[in-house]
Formats: sequence, C-alpha cells, structure tokens
Amino acid sequence: MIDFQGEFGRMDIYLFDQLMKGRYQACNRILDVGCGAGRNSHFFLKNGYEVYGVDQDTEAIANIQSLAQSLQSTYPLERFVRASIMDMPFDDAYFDLVICNAVLHFSRDHDHFEGMLQSMWRVLAPGGYFFCRLSSTIGVESYITSLGNGRYELPSGTHWYLVDQEKLIRSTEQLRGEWMEPIKTTNVQNQRAMTTWCLRKSL
Repeated sequence: MIDFQGEFGRMDIYLFDQLMKGRYQACNRILDVGCGAGRNSHFFLKNGYEVYGVDQDTEAIANIQSLAQSLQSTYPLERFVRASIMDMPFDDAYFDLVICNAVLHFSRDHDHFEGMLQSMWRVLAPGGYFFCRLSSTIGVESYITSLGNGRYELPSGTHWYLVDQEKLIRSTEQLRGEWMEPIKTTNVQNQRAMTTWCLRKSL
C-alpha cells in the first residue's frame, strides 16, 4: 500500500495538482509563506528542495523546524523565520516558487493585501512561480455581507478579506504576471469559496 501522507504530507490538493502537471519540479529554492507546521513543505523537504518558511506564529516555526529535522537531520533550521509577510528578511528575486496557501484572506484591508502581495512578488525570481489559494466572493456573492474595505462576513460569522475575479485579473496585470491556468474556485456548500491563483513572474 502506498503511504501518500508519508510522501506528500497533508499538502493542499490544488498544490498537488500543480505537481502532477510537472510545473514545479525544476524549482530549487522554495518559500512557504504562512507556512504553519509545514503541511505544504513536507514533499519538498523530503525530496531535497531548498525550502524556506515564514510565519508570525512562534509555535508554527518550531513545528516546521521539527518536521524539517525529522526529514533531513542536518537541515538548516534558520531557513524558517518568524516574521510578518510585509517584512520578510529575504533578498529580492531569491525564490523559484512562492507558496501562499490560505493566508491572504486574513488581510486587514486593501492596503494590507497589496502590501503582502507586493512583498511576495519582490522575493520571487523572474521566471519563478506563484501559487496562491485564498478565499473569494466568486459564486457566494448572495451569501456574504460586505463590511467595507474588502472585508466580508461569511455565513459562519467569520470575517475575512475576500477578492473577486476582477481583483485577481487586475492584480495579475499590475504585477505583469503570466497566467499558468485560469482561475479555479471551489464553492464549499455556500459557506465560503476558495480560489486557486497560479502565476509566473515575467522574465
């Protein structure tokens, strides 16, 4: 029996989809933004990629360091840092792939969203890939309530920053990003919508 979790960890299924399409195999240096305990870094760590992570939570950083050490006993743990996305201590154009999974809908407002997006784009190398999964208004417009400045109340009572299709298209144009595939959105029983946004940075 194949141990899928042992190989891929608890990787987001839409990130797995990109791997199955052969999109990120040539990426050497990878940044997991809002890395948490490393569920989206497991496969890359296990297979010899140079993985970095950033998170504001001290426990999350300790957990991903523990994961890295369990997969590679001599892995440089200083690659995982506690910092805000706006103030990541990485050089410009440093990474071949930036993963941002379930993070941007925690933006406080439009300016915060733009600041985090620009910070991630700054550290992405020309020709590098951007994988982002975030909550959106797409398909659930009649179930959510606007609170202003990009924030909405969801049916669960949760308050999140949500994008729409026009916002993602406009942001892609402003970044001069190359679409890797069309926007794809999963409607979770009209409770929330999760959108996958896959780009490449122009050379």
